Amino acid sequence: MSHHAPRAFVFDMDGTIVDNMAFHTKSWVAFFERRGHAIDPDDFFRATAGRQGHEIMRTYLGAGLTKEDAALLDAEKEALYRELYAPHLETVAGFDQFIEAAQEQQVRLAVATAAPPANIVFTLDGLDLRRHFDAVVGAADVARGKPNPDVFLLAAERCGVAPEHCIVFEDAPLGVEAARRAGMRAVVLTTTLPAEAFAEFDNVICVARDFTELDIAALFDTTPHIQQAQ
Repeated sequence: MSHHAPRAFVFDMDGTIVDNMAFHTKSWVAFFERRGHAIDPDDFFRATAGRQGHEIMRTYLGAGLTKEDAALLDAEKEALYRELYAPHLETVAGFDQFIEAAQEQQVRLAVATAAPPANIVFTLDGLDLRRHFDAVVGAADVARGKPNPDVFLLAAERCGVAPEHCIVFEDAPLGVEAARRAGMRAVVLTTTLPAEAFAEFDNVICVARDFTELDIAALFDTTPHIQQAQ
């Protein structure tokens, strides 16, 4: 097996490496309440998780929002999120051991996130994780957020791994869709939504609560349709 093509794990960050989406949602709810908008947290997550902040702003506050305005509003919302989540910052159960095992098996590692640079620093440097990754791709690196595949394709390219040899780890439907468009298999973590929310996707090879339930060799041996969620 030592001669196989290079392989990679590509991790979404928010909701996947860290179980923080409830804090993002809280900060969005508070942000929009200040502006007289009421949002349903669950619907909001499904509709927006994986999209870049400025894309979300335009959807809810109007397409006429300038890039500068969107950037300022985004900074306000993200500062609020970091304040809320900072006391709880930790990796999802089993993550640290999982990436250690992956590295021992020569699997390349990447982060592909819709997060802005300040949040990537907050999470990856706050947890001293950056050193483990061959590539870190965020909102500053691609024009379009998920469900467009840009962020996953760039991560694969920077790892020197073909899309079909990449497995994406995600917690949001738009992220799984982005992986599908990138030609990548996906593992779903049910940190935020139940397994049923991902039933329509043919690229999902496994659904898990956290990283303790995952087996690296078994993941690479799967093809979609075969090992569907239990």
